[in-house]
Amino acid sequence: MTPKGAVPGDKIIITKGAAIEAAGIFAVAFEEKIRKIFGEDFAKRAEGIFYKMSVVEDALTAVSAGVRENGVTSMHDATECGVWGGLFEVAQASGVGMKVVKEDIIVLPEVKKICEKFDMDPYTAISEGTLIITAKPHKAGEIVDALKKKNIDSTIVGEVTGADGLYVIENGIEKKMAHPRLDPFWPAFSRELGR
Repeated sequence: MTPKGAVPGDKIIITKGAAIEAAGIFAVAFEEKIRKIFGEDFAKRAEGIFYKMSVVEDALTAVSAGVRENGVTSMHDATECGVWGGLFEVAQASGVGMKVVKEDIIVLPEVKKICEKFDMDPYTAISEGTLIITAKPHKAGEIVDALKKKNIDSTIVGEVTGADGLYVIENGIEKKMAHPRLDPFWPAFSRELGR
């Protein structure tokens, strides 16, 4: 299964949420600082995110649930430039557009706080472990249910369109997004290493 294959009308599913890798690496690399700022319990939960940086189980589960009737049409791990970058890459590879609702994308509380503290946009920060799946509408709910049974959070965040590019709806307002180009993880990580 590759990023090619998405077609207009497919639903877009995102697993685990934004900035999994960015938050997980910060939680492990700067464990003492995270503990000092946010407390012991937060630090342990944040460190747990580090171990979610694989999409193998997500992908196997989605394909198993969506293989009948040609359910899953494409998959892609949201690595460099995060969720926005990953969506752009699927759209480009498949020759389609995408429309997503920003509020429907999971951002874990620990991810949100780490990204705010270290000046990273969670939607454009590196996110290995976050799987972008496109699927036929009649199979999307079944795929989300199958992922839930494996304790993998996921949400249907939008749909594939015939239009070119990525369109994001935020607070009811739709706008066309430009590719992020620069992943905020790298400058943030470099700053912390230098301190």
